[in-house]
Amino acid sequence: MSAPSVLFDAPGPRARRTSRIASVIGLIVVAGLLAWGGIILALPRESGGVTVPGMFAPTRWDIFTDPVVWGFIGQGVLATLRAAGVAAVGAMVLGIVLSLMRSSTIAWVRVPTAVFIEFFRGMPVLLMMLFILLVASTGAFWAVVIALVLYNGTLIGEALRAGLVALPRGQREAALSVGMREFQSKMLVEFPQAFRQMLPIIVAQLVVLLKDTSLGYIVGYNELIRTTMNQLASFYGNRYLFSLFAVTLAIYLAINLTLSWFARWLSRRTASGGTRGKKSGGGKPTDPDQAILMAQASGTARTATGV
Repeated sequence: MSAPSVLFDAPGPRARRTSRIASVIGLIVVAGLLAWGGIILALPRESGGVTVPGMFAPTRWDIFTDPVVWGFIGQGVLATLRAAGVAAVGAMVLGIVLSLMRSSTIAWVRVPTAVFIEFFRGMPVLLMMLFILLVASTGAFWAVVIALVLYNGTLIGEALRAGLVALPRGQREAALSVGMREFQSKMLVEFPQAFRQMLPIIVAQLVVLLKDTSLGYIVGYNELIRTTMNQLASFYGNRYLFSLFAVTLAIYLAINLTLSWFARWLSRRTASGGTRGKKSGGGKPTDPDQAILMAQASGTARTATGV
């Protein structure tokens, strides 16, 4: 049994009843808003003196029976994932390098790195894409990837640096006491711990990176939104704008919710206590506090019985 919390009192019967009532009212309001929105979308409407069917009419969704349409959508999804994958690898590498340089004890390494981080962290990603495309003439794909690498790499670098700073000073002192140099201590002792602690934040930033690939629409990269909302909508007409929007939204939600779930799972796995406090094989507890208590109880029992 866990110890009672000292931060707040347990809610009484009246507070629990009020909470349940508020939850029920909130659910009813949300359900009502969803129903109202569905009814509005389903109603026919006038457009240019012509009555057009509602958004859920079958005539607005019949293009999705064509495998060619799904082939185009699949190409957009692959383009989005390709840009996000390359940018994620580059941002991770850049973030690791920047975190080590930013935490360096050498001023001529640390100060320019800090200026670099603050500059690219403060620049909008879209402006960075446009600058790279117009000045460097890299093409749409590399304009998207390089901009995402620079922006997200600086954020990941700052997260890793924060993890290094948050480590107890005893970690470095213990490494130095056994003969390690400063760089060896940072690479072999401190950085692995900081990386493990900040991994959930890094994964969450990679989720943001994936969503930011949609900015490639502006620079002409054929990612998912440009494929569906621009090319397919232009070809099939405005009748299918809502259905294409709904399918695009569903795909983004599926990808991002999967990554978000992975980030939450990773946060639980890497959190202190995590699964390490559960029982392993042989029925022995792996939680150090529980093991100490059991050892003390066992010693007391042996003393009392004279064994």
